[in-house]
Amino acid sequence: MTKIAIITGSTRPGRNNAGVAQWVLEQAQLRGDADYELVDIADFNLALLDEAYPAAYQNYQNEATKTWAAKIAEFDGYVFVTPEYNHSVAPALANALSYLNAEFANKAAGIVSYGSAFGVRAVEHLRGILSELQVAHVQKTGMFSLFTDFENFSVFKPTEQQAASLAPVLDQLVPWTVAMKSVREAALVSASA
Repeated sequence: MTKIAIITGSTRPGRNNAGVAQWVLEQAQLRGDADYELVDIADFNLALLDEAYPAAYQNYQNEATKTWAAKIAEFDGYVFVTPEYNHSVAPALANALSYLNAEFANKAAGIVSYGSAFGVRAVEHLRGILSELQVAHVQKTGMFSLFTDFENFSVFKPTEQQAASLAPVLDQLVPWTVAMKSVREAALVSASA
């Protein structure tokens, strides 16, 4: 079965991100169309990018990087759950993505965002990063407002209308993960020829 990681986008103490990611995981698991797993970037203790070689070389020196790379390589696709910080993607997520390259290449991703303006600017910046990593990101986006989808700006309680924004993301993502698997297989055949 297709494996899809729900990846947190923040490591900040007291973060809302973990609650949103957990909710996304629970909703996704109800579908039964893929094997979904929560991957919390906070669990990997990734320092500010401290690898000497560019990620494309996969010449990782640090154990945290090796562990992160092995985990990401397990999946066919991803759902990135990102808050919007300063009109952009959260620094912890940008840092985590910068550690790797080939582990993400030719895979598919969906994005779930939240913020004062639904996280739309974070989504646009994240799309650029994912494109550089050769991740095919789907068009639909799950979007949530800090004003209406969080109780006291801290407890995630999405409105029915915004909760409905997740299903189209997963509807697009699951077939894209399958399609991208054939792209990866064709690249392996081409490389071995």
